[in-house]
Amino acid sequence: MTSTDALPPLTPLDEDWSTALAVVAHPDDMEFGAAAAVARWTGQGKRVVYCMVTSGEAGIDGMDPDETRRVREAEEIESARVVGVDEVEFLGLPDGVLEYGLPLRRAIAGAVRRHRPDVVITGNYRETFPGGMLNQADHVATGRAVVDAVRDAGNRWVFREQVESDALEPWGGVRQVWVAASPDAAHGVDVSATFDAGVASLRAHAAYLDGLGWEDFDPAAFLASMSAPTGERMGVTHAVAFEVLRMGWDD
Repeated sequence: MTSTDALPPLTPLDEDWSTALAVVAHPDDMEFGAAAAVARWTGQGKRVVYCMVTSGEAGIDGMDPDETRRVREAEEIESARVVGVDEVEFLGLPDGVLEYGLPLRRAIAGAVRRHRPDVVITGNYRETFPGGMLNQADHVATGRAVVDAVRDAGNRWVFREQVESDALEPWGGVRQVWVAASPDAAHGVDVSATFDAGVASLRAHAAYLDGLGWEDFDPAAFLASMSAPTGERMGVTHAVAFEVLRMGWDD
């Protein structure tokens, strides 16, 4: 793994915005790294909405998918509440078999049009995570679709049935897409003051974490193993890194 001494400093994220929409594949995707940043932003009075593409129903081997869906949705709602998010939407697409394409783009574009965010947050969709671990197929499909759906949402002639039948006006106000856990991250946010809230948010996924069977897994130690080295790149105790994708020429 590359030493943080060899990595450039991270540029602080622009926090001059009011509403963010986080679109990720599964319940727990935000909590495995980015939730502490969300706690910082909601503490500033910003509105953050969570959108889960699936309900994570294929995520617990020893539990029937219908029961898993119920459990994981409840855990996500609680974990969001811990970091100040009171709007959680589940799109209901099938867990584990997401495919990049028009149905996924359509569903996400609808969420963007409903919530009208300034910033959209998603998870890493590159082939690997920092350090080289292979990414998961749902993450790749979702992140790629998010980037395209943000542009789709601003064009009234794309998925026009949403505009004409569902009364969803186009929304072209997304200035940037922020990609958490990207190997190409060059920006960061100081989460030293909200690190504990991020840990509590991950702990709220008790059934899921238990179902993973990771012996002696410690959410605090796990999150610190990422946020402390990232913090070094900002000169703070804990930080979360993001890749920033500009949606307009002036952003």
